[in-house]
Amino acid sequence: MNPSPINTYKLTNKNGMTAAVTNLGCAIISLEVPDKNGKPLDIVLGLDRAEDYATINHPFFGVVAGRVANRIGNGCFTLNGKTYTLEKNNGTHHLHGGSSGFDKKVWNVAEVTDGKIIFTYNSPDGESGYPGNLNVCVTYTLTDNNTLRIDYSATTDTITICNLTNHSYFNLSGHNAPDIYDHVLEIVSDKITAVDAELIPTGEFICVTDTPFDFRVPKSIGKDIAAAGGYDHNYVLRCPGRAASVYSPQSGIRMTVSTNSPGMQLYTTNMLPDGITGKGVTYQKHSGFCMETQIFPDAVNKTHFPSCVVDSANPQQFYTEFRFDI
Repeated sequence: MNPSPINTYKLTNKNGMTAAVTNLGCAIISLEVPDKNGKPLDIVLGLDRAEDYATINHPFFGVVAGRVANRIGNGCFTLNGKTYTLEKNNGTHHLHGGSSGFDKKVWNVAEVTDGKIIFTYNSPDGESGYPGNLNVCVTYTLTDNNTLRIDYSATTDTITICNLTNHSYFNLSGHNAPDIYDHVLEIVSDKITAVDAELIPTGEFICVTDTPFDFRVPKSIGKDIAAAGGYDHNYVLRCPGRAASVYSPQSGIRMTVSTNSPGMQLYTTNMLPDGITGKGVTYQKHSGFCMETQIFPDAVNKTHFPSCVVDSANPQQFYTEFRFDI
């Protein structure tokens, strides 16, 4: 069977908001939102063309990461008494499904309309070291209230693990703005998962009170970013629903994030490949931020974390909404 071609699809709504996506990794290539002057502004970092996502070493720009997003400590886990070994593509650990994860796959397009596209992918048993045949569906819906909604579902024929997220890098002042220091951020979370020096959760939790990680009262991302050493941390969300909001004083655009996922990784582009260029811009450290709604990192190895286990009787379903207003 010949592989599916790499294509770009454009979602639109009645307000002039557009999203360009590709079936390569379900990547969001551009997301244009009207700013305070009504001018469309592309607010996601990315590459020029869909084909570039296959040939350029990029930091997961806009893609769906999986089978398991984020890190699995020491690249191994045990299910039903059997130990599985995965690729160690992040030092001695496994990151975002490995070097041939879902971000590298050309997904099937099951349905496409002006405001919605449905991607599907069948991951065979043993792919990237994971057990079980996993059938995944990712739906992007652009609504007329300027919301980009992402629905994730996963089913399997046997016990396995799954943790899907979208890895878009946002800059609400425009993808070509130099940094996100002035963005005002609020996160509905009282604690983060503690990590070791290699960003693997220790299993403990840290209360954000009196730390650089406290965004319960809105503050600029730049205020404590140096004290935090850059943000790359999983926030424990209080409950399903509104998780965070971010506002750019420059563009006037506010983004509100809602989800039923238990956690959200805040990442502030601390590490980029040297000279990574896209859409006419050479991106720099702290030029964007990610809000990766997710199950906690390394959950399969932490029994007290929310479970990422999927089996034939327990499919997985999560959603994330990015709503934009002025």
